[in-house]
Amino acid sequence: MKQFNMLDETFRCEHCNRMVNKLNYSARDHCPFCLYSKHVDINPGDRANSCKGLLKPIDIEKYKNTYKIIYECEKCHTKHKNIMASDDDINVIINLSSNKK
Repeated sequence: MKQFNMLDETFRCEHCNRMVNKLNYSARDHCPFCLYSKHVDINPGDRANSCKGLLKPIDIEKYKNTYKIIYECEKCHTKHKNIMASDDDINVIINLSSNKK
């Protein structure tokens, strides 16, 4: 079973260059403005992944009463999923969902 290390940190997004504040209810794992993330973890919060590539949001899927953002690493092409945060830009979410073929 995956271990979860609670790291809720402020950071500068490497894709859109905006400052991202802590989430304050769970661990912040992506930018709420552009939805990009960084491939830093093997297990949530461990910062043990050596890839460090940018995770590009490529799709959305329904998950319980919310959504998961589907990512593809621009460096190693691994796919990854993160749960949408309450402050994510809903217009970016809608654009992702409308890009489905």
